[in-house]
Amino acid sequence: MRVMVTGGAGYIGAVIAWELAARGHDVVIYDNLSKGHADSVAGAGELVKGDLLDGETLRRTLSSRRIEAVVHMAASSLVGESVAQPDRYYRNNVEAGLQLLSAMRVLAVRDLVFSSTAAVYGEPAKQPIEESDPTIPTNPYGETKLALERAFPWYARAYGLRHVSLRYFNAAGATERCGERHDPETHLIPIVLDAARSGGEVTVFGDDYATPDGTCVRDYIHVLDLARAHVAALDALSQDRAVAPAYNLGCGGNGYSVTEVVGAARALTGRPIRVRMGPRRAGDPAVLVAASDRIRRELDWRPQLQDLRMILESAWRWLEARPR
Repeated sequence: MRVMVTGGAGYIGAVIAWELAARGHDVVIYDNLSKGHADSVAGAGELVKGDLLDGETLRRTLSSRRIEAVVHMAASSLVGESVAQPDRYYRNNVEAGLQLLSAMRVLAVRDLVFSSTAAVYGEPAKQPIEESDPTIPTNPYGETKLALERAFPWYARAYGLRHVSLRYFNAAGATERCGERHDPETHLIPIVLDAARSGGEVTVFGDDYATPDGTCVRDYIHVLDLARAHVAALDALSQDRAVAPAYNLGCGGNGYSVTEVVGAARALTGRPIRVRMGPRRAGDPAVLVAASDRIRRELDWRPQLQDLRMILESAWRWLEARPR
């Protein structure tokens, strides 16, 4: 199948592109390279430098490469930034997403796997979160992801779009080729591991949440497990199998707090990691842990790298292999 991955040169998108290529798909990576890295996908498929808001380039790419399905990863995705700059998030996540849907409609591309987030649930009343729980985002990031999700059923009804949204929160870990190298880095695990390597300091945003140790709790999932879930969802769509509108992706259990992640990183690296307590970040829920029973049952997806130590080890190997 000829598959286009938007944002495919980014951290998660690149791993998805490589996984699709390994499964025999012809891959086109569509990325404006504002955050992605061309070298991450060198050899995975054809890289087209383009922005989703550039409708002409987008339609030309879909048409000339005879794209049959899209994995939509491109988005702005920082909670705190979304609170400070909601205009940017509505433009990059909603407006750009609608441009993509319009181009797909014009060119009769029917299958779409959408990278969503557990942030659509906001501050959930119970844990773990199930797909049937209320979606009440507490920040523009979650709100803009949910806005696009809500458009899909209407496009399906009017234009025959076949879609599935995958909701997850904290992607982590690395493969041999791909790891986290955001600028600036905002994800906890690479920040903690970089502090272990450099002797730097980690800021913990809030230690007064209603959690066992006062720090936020999240469900960390290995990036390769995430990629395999996207491929499984795409396979289900292409085979015209019944799929749910949305699936949670998580590893089950109770998640890990920020303090637990720091402690596990200290144990793994054998190095001290200095911590400074800072104020809460706007829009951060105390706990986000996803129940993923539905996708395990319906798409036979099973995370293979779910242990926190395995996630940390893969990220540490990738980091240590790179120049300081």
